[in-house]
Amino acid sequence: MSATDLINPFHEGERAAQDRAGVGNVAEWAGGFIRDYLPEQHRAFHTSLPFLVVSGGDAAGRTWITLVEGPDGYATSPDPRRVQLDAQLGPDDPLALAFAGGTDIGVLGIELATRRRNRFSGHVRSAGAGYAIDIRQTFGNCPQYIHERAWTRVDTVPGTAAQSAALTADQTARITAADTMFIGSGHQGEAGAASNGYDASHRGGAPGFVCVVDATHLQIPDYAGNNFFNTIGNLVSDPHIGLLFIDFETGGLLHVSGRATIDWDPKGAHDDDAWRMINVEIDAVVDRPSAVSLRWAKQDHLSRRLKLAKRVQESADITSFYFVPADGRPLEPFEAGQHLPIEVQIPGQKGTTKRSYSLSGPPEDRRFYRISVKREDKGLVSRFLHDHLREGSLIEAQAPSGDFVIPCSNCPLVLVSAGVGLTPMLSMLHASADHERPVWYVHGTRSGGDHALRREVAGLVSANPRAAQHIAYSRPKDDDIRGRHYHSEGRITADTLLGLQAGSQAHYMLCGPAAFLADIRNGLEARGVAPEQIHFETFGPTG
Repeated sequence: MSATDLINPFHEGERAAQDRAGVGNVAEWAGGFIRDYLPEQHRAFHTSLPFLVVSGGDAAGRTWITLVEGPDGYATSPDPRRVQLDAQLGPDDPLALAFAGGTDIGVLGIELATRRRNRFSGHVRSAGAGYAIDIRQTFGNCPQYIHERAWTRVDTVPGTAAQSAALTADQTARITAADTMFIGSGHQGEAGAASNGYDASHRGGAPGFVCVVDATHLQIPDYAGNNFFNTIGNLVSDPHIGLLFIDFETGGLLHVSGRATIDWDPKGAHDDDAWRMINVEIDAVVDRPSAVSLRWAKQDHLSRRLKLAKRVQESADITSFYFVPADGRPLEPFEAGQHLPIEVQIPGQKGTTKRSYSLSGPPEDRRFYRISVKREDKGLVSRFLHDHLREGSLIEAQAPSGDFVIPCSNCPLVLVSAGVGLTPMLSMLHASADHERPVWYVHGTRSGGDHALRREVAGLVSANPRAAQHIAYSRPKDDDIRGRHYHSEGRITADTLLGLQAGSQAHYMLCGPAAFLADIRNGLEARGVAPEQIHFETFGPTG
């Protein structure tokens, strides 16, 4: 990765999209989330998956996105900068020839059953009976809008592929019914730039979230995300786009290639939750029945109905919601740091809407699940919860899930959060109440009026002789008393954390906005904290 890439890992199209969206200078903080290798946990993740989603381009200049699958163990990672696949694309795959000759690609690893995902870009080349991928950039992602599905594998005989320049009635119906799709986009700039290549990303929503305008035109909503604008930025630079719709019941793959334009102010669009709209003009369609051996099933049968027993306003814009089982059966246990996937029916919305919120309550208390939610002005679900959900209201929920959990049995813990990022940290503080480990609770917020759940934290800290807290207010008010309500003025930094002297064995758990996390993680690593002792979960205005 060149010095320019280290200073600003984004190409001019991504920077233009970031400027247009008004998210500021993302490069100032995002470098900590973009690496030129796969960290160990990401290597383990990608090589554990039964398939990868891959985007690239063909000889005609069209962009496509496809799925590569293989038997258990087909994906390996000999070193942090390489992934090997013991698999071959089918001869009717629109990227088969490009893979055989070597090409730039974007890769998405996604686990639909647990909602984990991670992306990287690189260059693929033939290697023996399969492919080798040389890593160029790696990215992390959040679990919003991912519909949970479990997979199985069956013996299958691929059907005959059909090619066309427009959608058939059957293909239109499949797209209209889809709640999941994948997008491929690309960019080629200055020779050797790390931002060159392709990106593969996921989109999800209620069935019908992709609008078929006619046989050659689609509209795809773009929701709030991580503010990197990889997909939108690529399309600003190069309008060629690839789409993939999976028939989860039959293993069929519907590939669409076309050109995209961005509507930055989609008033009157089919999806009121969209922040932008991607308009696609279709150039080519490849329909491959039973293309893969994988089959997926929704996990809706595992959901259960919960009743809101109590709501408590914790600060100016954060409210806690206490849910109990509507059927009286015990709740599923959870680990501190996990999230609760919920599903709500919002008046005026097509179908139900899903979100995941970190559990903020004590894991050992099986009487209720508590989520503490910040009301976001553009957050569809957070507004609904705050404005309309009353005691006695019912929601649907899946079992708690997530791997942002306490990573060790007795290591010192430094729990670091900003804003509503305190929610998983508070649950971890509860889990440490009767433990011998030393624990520090470090939280940053604007002022006392925004400081949620402080009495609960103070009680846990005072009752635990091995616990301490440090609170930072960035804009304290006149009635906020230093030494009583908070300990320092300004923002939490790596120096703040190292000043706690938690020791070389400490693990740092971070949760907050991406810029906050990147700054702290970069600072900790620069001062010698091992990357494997830094764990983080980001959030954004997805509400």
